[in-house]
Amino acid sequence: MEQHIDYLIEHFGYFGIIIMLIGGIIGLPIPDEVLLTYVGYNVYHGKLSYIISLISAVVGSAAGISISYYIGYRFGLPLLKKYGPKIYITEEKVNKTHKLFEKIGPPLILFGYFIPGIRHLTAYVATLNKFPFRKFVVYAYIGAILWSYTFITLGRELGKRWDVVGLYVSKYSMYLVLLVIIIAILVYLYWRKKQN
Repeated sequence: MEQHIDYLIEHFGYFGIIIMLIGGIIGLPIPDEVLLTYVGYNVYHGKLSYIISLISAVVGSAAGISISYYIGYRFGLPLLKKYGPKIYITEEKVNKTHKLFEKIGPPLILFGYFIPGIRHLTAYVATLNKFPFRKFVVYAYIGAILWSYTFITLGRELGKRWDVVGLYVSKYSMYLVLLVIIIAILVYLYWRKKQN
């Protein structure tokens, strides 16, 4: 994976980050968190600019999730059922995400980036729920900023211990993400209660 990222950075620069994240968000089997932390690692070593890397990551993530929304809007569930399994998007995953969206709503778009397997489906599920694009982009683009910032900064700050970071991202990120989501849901429910 690192060799592929190095090749992309060397030959395509920041544009390579954008392209990989678009593919990853749409649903291609790209380990996005590892990509972002490795970009942060390259920032630590001075090979990439922190700000431009963040901008590239946000652009790639936002473009990917916008394309996913369009595909869901234009072609709907039949396309996912037909071609989804080829890129590991099963009907079972779609149904689970759909149920999550009905329970949680828009915060799933925001924090779905942090959950592998869910971030690839939140845009499709939002269209199935007829969630308006204008509202969708607010949650989706803020989520793209938070997600990109989190993992690029993690890679940059822990650059000396990249082997530990890679292990942490692959092994423990799910627990951290679940904790963040639970906190976010509690905050959201409290805010809704205050509004009512």
